[in-house]
Amino acid sequence: MDSDLDQLRQLARTFFEKEVTPNAERFAERKQVDRELWTKAGELGLLCLSIPEEYGGGGGTFAHEAVLLEEQARAGDSAWGNSVHSGIVAHYLNSYGTEEQKRRWLPKLASGEYVGAIAMTEPGAGSDLQGIRTKAIREGDEYVINGSKTFITNGVHANLVIVVAKTDPAQGATGISLLVVENDIRRGRVLDKVGMKGQDTAELFFDDVRVPAANLLGGQEGLGFVQLMQQLPQERLIIGVCCIAGIEAATELTLKYVKERTAFGKELIKFQNTRFKLAECATEAAVTRAFIDECIEKHLRGELDVPTAAMAKWWASDRLSKVVDECVQLFGGYGYMTEYPIARAWSDARVQRIYGGTNEIMKEIIARSL
Repeated sequence: MDSDLDQLRQLARTFFEKEVTPNAERFAERKQVDRELWTKAGELGLLCLSIPEEYGGGGGTFAHEAVLLEEQARAGDSAWGNSVHSGIVAHYLNSYGTEEQKRRWLPKLASGEYVGAIAMTEPGAGSDLQGIRTKAIREGDEYVINGSKTFITNGVHANLVIVVAKTDPAQGATGISLLVVENDIRRGRVLDKVGMKGQDTAELFFDDVRVPAANLLGGQEGLGFVQLMQQLPQERLIIGVCCIAGIEAATELTLKYVKERTAFGKELIKFQNTRFKLAECATEAAVTRAFIDECIEKHLRGELDVPTAAMAKWWASDRLSKVVDECVQLFGGYGYMTEYPIARAWSDARVQRIYGGTNEIMKEIIARSL
């Protein structure tokens, strides 16, 4: 942390307090945030914080993204899909896009004119990306895309989608490419999830969608799988950052509650079981924070490898589920009421062990490195 990051934290905290928290119930009812939230964030410079200034970004590092993610978790928000927009989509463009592609798309993402999404998962293919069936076949100066995607974060608002498709269906991993689709997107259902109710997670369909050959990310076919593998460590670290911030927020929320709530004539904090459970939660938070901070430092130095990112993702998400479940128990019946933030945190936490690659896949990745 430094003064620049401290100032960003205060700006982010104010943004969530003013623009997000008061609208949480409405976002959940509508299954999406207001489209204007993106442009407001863009005006404040909160989008694409770690993208170079020459492309409209903030010129910062992953540390800036981490601060914003932490403040979002602290605010109890899981509706705004900026982690995908700024932390994932923008970085695919910045890392692999041609100069023309970067200048064409990144400023629009940074301003909020465009909302970004990445379409990997399909109804029949999740963690195993080599099993995708979406095709993008070249015809002259265009690619024709056919296929369907599901569980797509920002699926409703997105007007720039990076589509994972097979440009050579006869090949496995070497036949996968990434193509950018603008606006020409048929949207299916906004999915009704167990948690993250305010996030617009949708189905997307591509029926003979034609995009210019210039929309092939990087300008060369067959690089998609390698590009995905290179970017997944940052995606998994993003999940880890969100999880440790969620652990700390849940522990803080529960500590406040047990100091106020009474049973049998005394505050809950005075019962040994309560104190021991919170001691466990605080220790889980401290250990996980130390590991995630170490991973952030490695990532800032360009040293975060795939197995360590997998460790960060599975460990932090597993600890989050454990800690939040303990916190719900300490809230008693109120912990099961959706009007209480701890109940929403509990339902939001479960998917962290699934997306970004299931925790079982993370363990397989780690095991292969041993």
